Amino acid sequence: MTLPTPVDNQTAFDLDRAHVFHSWSAQGALAPLVIAGGSGTVLWDYEGNRYLDFASQLVNVNIGHSHPAVVAAIAEQAKVLATIAPSNAVLPRGEAAARIIERAPEGFHKVFFTNGGADANENAIRMARLYTGRDKVLSTYRSYHGNTGSAIVSTGDWRRVPNEYARGHVHFFGPYLYRSEFWATTPEEEGARALHHLRRVIESEGPASIAAILLESVPGTAGVMIPPPGYLAGVRALADEFGIVLILDEVMAGFGRTGRWFAFEGYDVVPDLITFAKGVNSGYVPIGGVIISDPIAAHFDERVFPGGLTYSGHPLAAASIVATLDTMAAEGIVEHAAMIGTDVLGPALAQLGADHPLVGEVRGEGVFWVLELVADPATREPVSAEMMARIKKELLARGILPFTMDNRIHVVPPCTVSPDEVATAVAAMDEVLTLVERA
Repeated sequence: MTLPTPVDNQTAFDLDRAHVFHSWSAQGALAPLVIAGGSGTVLWDYEGNRYLDFASQLVNVNIGHSHPAVVAAIAEQAKVLATIAPSNAVLPRGEAAARIIERAPEGFHKVFFTNGGADANENAIRMARLYTGRDKVLSTYRSYHGNTGSAIVSTGDWRRVPNEYARGHVHFFGPYLYRSEFWATTPEEEGARALHHLRRVIESEGPASIAAILLESVPGTAGVMIPPPGYLAGVRALADEFGIVLILDEVMAGFGRTGRWFAFEGYDVVPDLITFAKGVNSGYVPIGGVIISDPIAAHFDERVFPGGLTYSGHPLAAASIVATLDTMAAEGIVEHAAMIGTDVLGPALAQLGADHPLVGEVRGEGVFWVLELVADPATREPVSAEMMARIKKELLARGILPFTMDNRIHVVPPCTVSPDEVATAVAAMDEVLTLVERA
């Protein structure tokens, strides 16, 4: 069968609906947005409609769409060697690992490459279990770690429940002052009480049975929840006290998203294993991985690591990592993201919060922000799903592609976003919030 070349939105839409099975969805009523191309922060369809991408797709296009340096690196590598088994040594894979290690803390010298973030967390869990000889993995209820066997059961949100087939997973509550589980009134109280809660969970589960604590450095999909002062350092101290491996999931928060190469750099903590994907190459070619501390890496010098993937360190993906990280450094993109967060996006969103009773809280840093929307500022009752659907529709109508989740607008543009683009997007949000408040 010869497939038609898409020349308009309807052709692309019809092909999708005829043959593509979408994730996390009931298939019957889907109406996916058609996208034909993109550059920088802008996407467009076949009919000339343009959108400012304030979702970075799935919060991964940190360097922006179709950056010429990354596109050229992929094309050049394809001419030389398009694919190779992971058992071979190839220059782009080694260079990619070296570039990542350059940005890791002291005491990290090895990278295990995976196909994405979910299997990065999967293999980090495997490493922790083999290293400690223990089984249990602790993670928070408000989290997302991916959709493979252990990663989805480590996840705390609703997607875990129909997928609970993996063993040895225990959940606890992390800090979230706006909806505190601990009756806290200050960030310091929230952090201290959350640490006490975690200690009690560890003691109750049996410290000698716990292999790892798995946390997102800054929980992303769950709501961009900035850790309170001392919390991550306190988790590190508990892990040390009980001989538990600390895995920090930097899949969404890493490589510029918070205005730092790694989000945890802002919180006085160094983990034992670091998982990554998304921003390391902005998703141009699928890849992820685990950055392994020296003691855990050395554990496998004389022991077989029983894990592997056909496309581990794929040369096209590795070349895209090298180009992405070199370009981000040369163009000061991480520093730009920090400036945008401090000087432009943060203040603009704070003003939205002050102007609109619908905005219960504004949280974030760098280009990693959220507006949490409430029907009643006093009770903090979340807005309805119907209202969120209308907000998303109205933003799209104004040329803004948003990331919405539950009762939140996640404001997560590429790290390259300009002040003018921020102003355009925030003006559209202001207009839409005003519209729905009046209604």
